[in-house]
Amino acid sequence: MTYGRHDVHPGVTADPGNDRPSHCDYGTDSVVIVDNRNEVRDFLISRRARITPDQAGLPAYGGNRRVPGLRREEVALLAGVSIDYYTRLERGKLNGVSESVLEALADALQLDEAERAHLFDLARAGNTTLRTRRRTAQPRIRPSVQRILDAITDAPAYVRNARRDILAANRLGYALYSEMYSDPARPVNVARFVFLNPQARTFFLDWHSAANDTVAILRIEAGRNPHDRALTDLVGELSMRSEEFRTRWAAHNVRLHRTGRKDIHHPVVGDLHLMFEALDLPADPGLSLVVYTADLASPSHDALNLLASWAATLDQVDETAAVEAAHETGEPQPGAVARPEH
Repeated sequence: MTYGRHDVHPGVTADPGNDRPSHCDYGTDSVVIVDNRNEVRDFLISRRARITPDQAGLPAYGGNRRVPGLRREEVALLAGVSIDYYTRLERGKLNGVSESVLEALADALQLDEAERAHLFDLARAGNTTLRTRRRTAQPRIRPSVQRILDAITDAPAYVRNARRDILAANRLGYALYSEMYSDPARPVNVARFVFLNPQARTFFLDWHSAANDTVAILRIEAGRNPHDRALTDLVGELSMRSEEFRTRWAAHNVRLHRTGRKDIHHPVVGDLHLMFEALDLPADPGLSLVVYTADLASPSHDALNLLASWAATLDQVDETAAVEAAHETGEPQPGAVARPEH
């Protein structure tokens, strides 16, 4: 999944009439060659470029260094391999590399947990060059999972996949991300909102951090699952339509998304500073339950209460509209409050 500045992703064709991509049909059983050597090369080069000899505990001989970070021979020395062998690795040839060598390489490059996992994912992908890429159906949220969401009444919660599609949410989750749901496209996708919707610039109090995190999360998923056609299409679309995305994608930064802080400006209740936890759903591989909370007695906690009141008024409006439509059509009144489509 490496795209140059002017590259058009192979699954996307440019429409001369507008700036929106149209997706080609690969077919359900198309076979593609996946070569991740460029991914490996660019990742390793970017990681060694950020480490100085002093940070690595090496003497910096000579005052005029041609590279900003470590030289190849210095990485080889730190990893305990020959220069020729490391050169082979940096050319993207990770097939057959042992775990001990990968661990030594990760230590030499001072990789964090996310970067280390990404390196191992790239190595696994490099051991298989021929795969069948299939268009998989959108996973359905099990009724028991939706009941869990609905049972969480005092905190925004939603279920997402690794591509950052929001597949289901509770009442507060829909209210919190009402700006995203204003776009009729489904499923709602956080990355598309961040890079293609102007509202995102004010929704996230620190848009640049949100953009960096979003790309880093997609990048680690691309290494973990390089044959995911929907992810490939998403990256291709964003690469073609957003210079901000292309620049960040080329940096090869990765991160995990398990817990952290989200700072947003909601158009109705104002600023919210929330903590989140992402919990994997073991029975639904690739799906996670994300829950946001605020410190008790904090302004953000008060704002969440206000958000809940606002969400309740929206439900009342939806229910009133449903009743009026039933009277007009003569159909029975629905028993449940209408909810945004997901």
